[in-house]
Amino acid sequence: MSKTFIRVVEVWVPDAADTLLEFGSGWYGDTRAFGAISRRMCFGRGEGLPGQAWEQRRPIMLKDLGSGGFLRTQAAAAEGLNCAVAWPVFAGDALRAVVLIFCGDDEQHVGAIELWRNAAGSHDMVLDSGYYGGTAEVFAFLSQHTAFRRGTGLPGLVWEQGMPVFMPDLGHATKFLRAESARQVGINRGFALPCSLPGGGQGSSRNADTYVMAFLSALATPIARRLELWTPVAGDGLSRVDGFCEQAGPLAHDLARTSATLGLLAQVAATGVPGVSLQASAEPGPVGEAARAAGLTALVALPVLHGNELAAVVAWYF
Repeated sequence: MSKTFIRVVEVWVPDAADTLLEFGSGWYGDTRAFGAISRRMCFGRGEGLPGQAWEQRRPIMLKDLGSGGFLRTQAAAAEGLNCAVAWPVFAGDALRAVVLIFCGDDEQHVGAIELWRNAAGSHDMVLDSGYYGGTAEVFAFLSQHTAFRRGTGLPGLVWEQGMPVFMPDLGHATKFLRAESARQVGINRGFALPCSLPGGGQGSSRNADTYVMAFLSALATPIARRLELWTPVAGDGLSRVDGFCEQAGPLAHDLARTSATLGLLAQVAATGVPGVSLQASAEPGPVGEAARAAGLTALVALPVLHGNELAAVVAWYF
């Protein structure tokens, strides 16, 4: 089975005194030594990449883990990890967690992580930072010189809707403005989600910047092996509204429901705290069924919050 473009996901959560970020959960794939070191760590405000995202209250990308105050440089280098993005999750003004997502760099890992930003008062969303693996130099150059209006392109659609957007075939997607360049470098799938900020949530204030995080991947190194988008149903758990499996293809909409109280997705929906399960096949209902059918072992669930309200839960399977 081919590797995924995402190689590690960590969830760091505030301690009871709200003075440290402690290890909450994580998926480390084949980077076991890096995982063993990470599970023993904690971070204060401004310390390490999780602490910087906590202190600055915004997403942060490090394209070189040998700089920028990253505290696990040697361990990351030993596992071939060289890029990470920190994604803080806020419910109102309260930090729920900081999610760290790591990638590696080799010619087989074609893809990109992009952080797009709309500065308060501006009409455009521009590239704040981007990591481009493999042979995507031309695509990187184009991205650095591209701006999106609300509702245009993948970042602009997320900005307009305030919801995650998945495009399974970027090379032929009329709403993806960099389609020709994506075809040339082999990038074929795109997924982007809004980043919640302190206060009223993503894009809620004219005086706040807006951030969108986008993941672009190639056929040989998909973002994840399966991706699902779930939205809340009043009093009745979550309903799957979109999804794609690298083994099964596009997933039917509105045909799957989760329990309101059981399983990782229900837990994330109830608390607003991202989570990881390393026994995806043991999850209840359609989540576990999907993992068993595709031979998937890990599940990462990420909440999308608008202020204190849950808008969606994203599920990545590995």
